[in-house]
Amino acid sequence: MKSLANHAVGSLHSIAMYIRTAANVAAMVFIFVWSATAQVPEAPAGHIVIFQPGTPPAARASSVQRVGALVRFNYTVVDAVAVSLLDANAVAALQQDRSVAAIIPDRVMHAIQQPIVGDSPVSILASPQTIPAGVRRVGIPTSISNGNGIGVAIVDTGVDFTHPDLAPAAQSFTAVGTSCQDDNGHGTHVSGIVAALNNTIDVVGVAPNAKLYCVKVLDRLGTGSDSAVMAGLDWVFNNHSSVVPPIRVVNMSLGRPGSLEDNPPLRAFIQRLYNDGVVVVVAAGNDSNSQVNQEVPATYPEVLAVGSTTALDGSNSCFLVQGRISADTASYFTTDGKFDPNTRIGVTISVPGEDRENTSVFCAVTSVGILSTRLGGGTTRLSGTSMASPHVAGIVARFMQSGVAGPENIRGLLRAGADRKGLAPLDSPAAGYTFDGEREGVGKAP
Repeated sequence: MKSLANHAVGSLHSIAMYIRTAANVAAMVFIFVWSATAQVPEAPAGHIVIFQPGTPPAARASSVQRVGALVRFNYTVVDAVAVSLLDANAVAALQQDRSVAAIIPDRVMHAIQQPIVGDSPVSILASPQTIPAGVRRVGIPTSISNGNGIGVAIVDTGVDFTHPDLAPAAQSFTAVGTSCQDDNGHGTHVSGIVAALNNTIDVVGVAPNAKLYCVKVLDRLGTGSDSAVMAGLDWVFNNHSSVVPPIRVVNMSLGRPGSLEDNPPLRAFIQRLYNDGVVVVVAAGNDSNSQVNQEVPATYPEVLAVGSTTALDGSNSCFLVQGRISADTASYFTTDGKFDPNTRIGVTISVPGEDRENTSVFCAVTSVGILSTRLGGGTTRLSGTSMASPHVAGIVARFMQSGVAGPENIRGLLRAGADRKGLAPLDSPAAGYTFDGEREGVGKAP
């Protein structure tokens, strides 16, 4: 997972694949797909200092300030502070402090979005209103199933508060800058997939009557840090039951490479929300060479990790290939991972993260993104598991509206009620293999 700036620098590479002819004989062809550049380890944004349980916030601040560190966040849910990057002397001094339990890197987080190849289709104003293909695939909202009364926190780049097709709550939080107003566009697009209004313009979301809460943790480049995400979740935890309507769903279309235990305080935030009945939905990741257990926060057992599929049949102009990339195919970019019911790690469900994948006359595969709200007004298309996750956040809001409560109850309903369970996601001809081998089906709203 990389920043949007890095995403934009792509390269074409060939992937061998087998595709069956009408005579059912396997013929080898080559298909080109757009891929981002190889992952490069990123320097940490700073450090997170973990203190012994019960260490008061003032004492934590005093400890790190004594070694010359600048306190960025002093959390209420966990015994930790985020500080500026420490030098070796400061680390050594803090390691001698008996109140300090551990010092870990503050790793870089990113919005999970595919690179935009060419011009992204943009509509300044769409009237009459369009129901996007992803919403149609998971279930068009109805008068009794629309997310009414459910708050959904969008932990992202912010939300466009002036967009006429969005109605975010006044209560918000920003860990980046001074305003929750989106300055990137990712968070606005995600917000529209969850809850674009059912009016006469632009698009309609999966749960148009749900209330959006803006939690800005990523900057104008779609980049943030573990510490900023933790600050956002700190706000969500402290306010989820007091705002009206209460926040019962969190969408996190962000992530980074990592492991289950590389940041215990971050996971602790998710655990606290989970124990309070708040469902946290996250993007699985956009690296088909990676598994969910290698991505944070997707690896956490307490979240619902979401993979990406196509919503519609694509077009095919490649003379080497018979047939086209069908609806419900695993997106060539999606991270996957078979769900383990014992550890609860793996992809809970897959849903559309793109409209379709088309094959050109030169056998290049391109993604047509999900249509949703655009920063500045109107609509635009983006692809990625970032776009899959908010479809599920909207589905969860509709389950909660119907009276279902509890993360595991909802996980169970999502998996048991999936459409084409055992058949979809279909194998990706563009990626050339069957990912994790589990066909969990496509998520459906009640």
